[in-house]
Amino acid sequence: MTEDAAWSALVTELDGWAIAGKRLDLWLRDDDATAPSDQLDRLAALAERFTIPVLLASIPLMAQDTLARRLETAPLLRPCQHGARHRSHAPPGEKKNEFGLHRPTADIAAEIAASRERLRELFGRSFLPVFVPPWNRIHPDIAAELPSLGFVGLSCFRSFALGPAGGPRLVNTDLDLIDWPNGRVGRQPGDLLTEMVQTLAIRRANPRSNQPFGLLLHHHDHDATAWDFLTNLLERLSGHAAVAFSSPDALFGAATNLATDLD
Repeated sequence: MTEDAAWSALVTELDGWAIAGKRLDLWLRDDDATAPSDQLDRLAALAERFTIPVLLASIPLMAQDTLARRLETAPLLRPCQHGARHRSHAPPGEKKNEFGLHRPTADIAAEIAASRERLRELFGRSFLPVFVPPWNRIHPDIAAELPSLGFVGLSCFRSFALGPAGGPRLVNTDLDLIDWPNGRVGRQPGDLLTEMVQTLAIRRANPRSNQPFGLLLHHHDHDATAWDFLTNLLERLSGHAAVAFSSPDALFGAATNLATDLD
């Protein structure tokens, strides 16, 4: 399938959503924020151009004061917590994981709480109490502790699910723009579009499926391919009858909870 055909297939799928009276809530999450940069400026400009807020997952023990000052002039970039140090504690041979059960649960909870307090001090009322684990991995037992640590939301990737003990409101991302195994480069548009259309078709056919569709971004790692795809996608979806650009505040119910927390 050519790239033009792939774009046409996406529009056709979204037209099917409109005919069915369904709405696609599209949202953006960007990981690994620590400091201002030209790439962060580009993300902020894109958010302003399309009036689409971005959940900006910031690494607590690496985030700089300059990032907080920059975000004062970028209100559509909504900071939240991205782990603690972005350091894996998994043994060799296992997938990277900062919040598996490789340490005592009490130690993990204390680290998460201290990191949250650091971001609250750094970002003030703009901080959203949403937890994004590095590598999108967290043991369900740790996820279940998040509400007691002050979090109203958790975001991982596509197939992650809470365990029997539950946890905060879970809103996963669905499409990663970066090709990590092949050099941390932007994935090809045709591949991204094919994956997106397949996912949307499954959800359209399921009358009980109304979850939002999240794009996973990493502004530090975006090359021209990633930026061009993201811009083109937002341009084509903006104004489509079936698409609404959604705010993380609304998806997680974060704003009201934060205001209560800080009073």
